[in-house]
Amino acid sequence: MDKNKEKNNSKNLAPTPFAQSYFHGTKADLNLGDLIEAGYNSNFGQRKNAKYIFLAATLDTAIWGAELAVGDGRERIYLVEPTGQIENDPDLTDKKFPGNPTMSYRSIEPFRVVGEVTVWQGHANEQVQGMKDALRKLKEQGINSLNDE
Repeated sequence: MDKNKEKNNSKNLAPTPFAQSYFHGTKADLNLGDLIEAGYNSNFGQRKNAKYIFLAATLDTAIWGAELAVGDGRERIYLVEPTGQIENDPDLTDKKFPGNPTMSYRSIEPFRVVGEVTVWQGHANEQVQGMKDALRKLKEQGINSLNDE
């Protein structure tokens, strides 16, 4: 292929309209453009000021986040865009499970709210209660989140 054809072909390559979507499950009432930032009380672990904020690349994981979040607000799932680096969440990855099966990530840098998933199916009440009971048992045993370290 000659150089002119190569240049013309590269001009015709448009970026894909699909990028990795990330979700954040919570009970917080947020608006488009809001930033989710570290430094507020965590929904999990020891509930101290969170060093990290969390997002997931699967809707199911974000649903768990919304269902297990502390507070009285409505469970919500936001589409978020990281503003900086993200890394695997060690509570749900290599230190406890092989790989990253839940596609869960954390960051110290904010996420921007770019949308909301308004139609989603939560887990059965028995499943949610079972997960809450398991988390309570871990806390009673002194097993804390790796994100609290």
